[in-house]
Amino acid sequence: MIPLRYFIQFSYFGKAYHGWQNQPNAITVQEVLEKALSTLLREKVEVVGAGRTDAGVHARQMFGHFDFEPISDTDDLIYRLNAFLPDDIAVQGVHQVVDEAHARFDAVERTYEYWLVQEKDPFLFDHAHFVKHPLDMGAMNEAAKILLEHTDFECFSKSNTDVKTYNCDVREAHWKIDDDKWVFAITADRFLRNMVRAVVGTLLDVGMGKMPAEDIHQIIASKDRGEAGVSVPAKGLYLTKVLYPKEIFDEQKG
Repeated sequence: MIPLRYFIQFSYFGKAYHGWQNQPNAITVQEVLEKALSTLLREKVEVVGAGRTDAGVHARQMFGHFDFEPISDTDDLIYRLNAFLPDDIAVQGVHQVVDEAHARFDAVERTYEYWLVQEKDPFLFDHAHFVKHPLDMGAMNEAAKILLEHTDFECFSKSNTDVKTYNCDVREAHWKIDDDKWVFAITADRFLRNMVRAVVGTLLDVGMGKMPAEDIHQIIASKDRGEAGVSVPAKGLYLTKVLYPKEIFDEQKG
């Protein structure tokens, strides 16, 4: 029987995992999800993810694709997956898509959030970064807006990465207060490794008064990771949305 392509939508709390992508000597979200699918479908299943999150990073919305023979009841598969998976991984959907659909390459937009708190909160210890120093949100938003004026973000990229281009189309970047949290939201067509955490660290330097917002122009122009701020901890970072063209979803999906 000819296999069909399926997109799987899921979320995870990343504390226990060494990121999304399979690693030889560390547990990853990909490994756990593939094992669950393979066990329940009784055949080896490989999942291609929409992107690679680093160790300790969370995903409120993530997608992957896999190929398998026609699945008669995807709702039942979702139910059984959620019963089988650990508490920190949950599946929200399994959808048949067109054969050539690709979870990584067909994604047209991704959104991340970074959470921080200004007061020590034991209930957000694993969920947000605690910054004791007073912050100027106005200056941080002024600096964040500058990101939209540039495309080459090599200065915020992890060193020794194998990407062909450092260009990203940043479409939105701003800070807001949500309950007791400061939330930075950033949307782009793609992100470089460690990019969001480096951006946040740099914006915090602005917020603490260590440099003016306008310095972001020079930092980006330098293409030097050493010129940007330090990377903030992974525990405050969340992949919150991955967007795809509607046409990749098969109208005949079950």
